[in-house]
Amino acid sequence: MKILGIETSCDETAAAIVEFTDQRKLRLLSNEILSSMDLHAMYGGVVPEIAARSHIEAIMPVIERALADANCTWDGIDGVAVTYGAGLGGSLLIGVLTARTLAIIKNKPLYRINHVEGHIYANFLTETPLPGYVLPKNQPEFPLLGLIVSGGHSQLVLWKDHFDYTLLGQTQDDAIGEAFDKVAKVLGLPYPGGPNLGKKAHDGNPLAFDLPKSKMPGKYDFSFSGIKTAVLRLAQAQIGEDYSFPSFRLAERLSEAQKADIAASFQRVAIETIVDKTIQAYEEFQPKTVVVGGGVAASLELRQQLSRRLPLPIEYTDPKLCTDNGAMIAALGCYKSVLNQARADPYTLDIHPNLSM
Repeated sequence: MKILGIETSCDETAAAIVEFTDQRKLRLLSNEILSSMDLHAMYGGVVPEIAARSHIEAIMPVIERALADANCTWDGIDGVAVTYGAGLGGSLLIGVLTARTLAIIKNKPLYRINHVEGHIYANFLTETPLPGYVLPKNQPEFPLLGLIVSGGHSQLVLWKDHFDYTLLGQTQDDAIGEAFDKVAKVLGLPYPGGPNLGKKAHDGNPLAFDLPKSKMPGKYDFSFSGIKTAVLRLAQAQIGEDYSFPSFRLAERLSEAQKADIAASFQRVAIETIVDKTIQAYEEFQPKTVVVGGGVAASLELRQQLSRRLPLPIEYTDPKLCTDNGAMIAALGCYKSVLNQARADPYTLDIHPNLSM
């Protein structure tokens, strides 16, 4: 069985084909991604209107390349899976309308996919003929503890089985990826902020500054607004200014060494915040597997901290499958198909930009 996955929740136009094999494994046959990141760089962040227009231009060529890379025709496709939330409304609309149209004219089942759930299912891909991918050798086992960390999401979720999960906790303000981007902006680092902050942190001392960790009433909830403000005040103090000094002028006054130390200290404490809660949840629920999904899952600091503190090994997926991609959408679509989950109506499926788990 082969599922075409379509993902357009933000600035990546993505399509992939995943095969559910006779051995009940997931094989990645193609994974096409066209990002409009370069168009947003001059603005320091994603501009929704630009992203939507880029999806309109790219969506069909990306799907056609995904089919060609998989050496597959529409006759070989058994279903279409598409992200319908969460994400930018205009971006989601392009993907959903395209998937609806293709499902109708090609007479294929349509499956609606929660983008956040999809990040976890990237970890179920264990086989591929594609070069340059390093995938887990084994699929995750249930019960499964999932940590989802990205620019828009920070969540801890416990899965008893496919489609049977409990949301343990989530961010109450900024997601961790968003906090990375905002701190990077204070330090004058280029867009995308998160990965560039990680590179800058490599040159700094992670113990240079003692930044605060949030304490939330919810046992497994997160908050990153406090540490973001603490970094701002720290940067102001480092140049001898008070709270009234504008943030956009800090970068020109900070030395490269100061920027590196602030970046490294922030990264350590922000990652510790989510690792602390992950370890706490692991000790309480004793899952068979811990899985990490989302763009921040590619962070070397996160992987190192989890490896040091968890008593069981984690098999991470390839970094290319941590950021938004069609493969994770197709992977979840495969399980929706084989486990007889409800199909979406291609004539009425709507977007849900604020969709939660």
